[in-house]
Amino acid sequence: MNTWPVQDAKARFSELLDACVNEGPQLVTRRGAETAVLVPITEWKRLSNSALPSLKSLLLSDIGRVDLKLPHRKLAKRRPAAVL
Repeated sequence: MNTWPVQDAKARFSELLDACVNEGPQLVTRRGAETAVLVPITEWKRLSNSALPSLKSLLLSDIGRVDLKLPHRKLAKRRPAAVL
């Protein structure tokens, strides 16, 4: 993976894009810190499709469902009614 300082990536964006398509992911740095990665669209689609479950599968799954322990209504303390 090639590394591009942000100023070079901005100035030579077409080259960055061509390198991404021809060579694979390209790393962009800002002040020496890794900031972003430009990936080909095919790689992005593969990663996004495999990483996230669909909304339908989330709603139908048992993950994240819990049984809440709620007190019985007769035992719960109630606030006195407000007087206006």
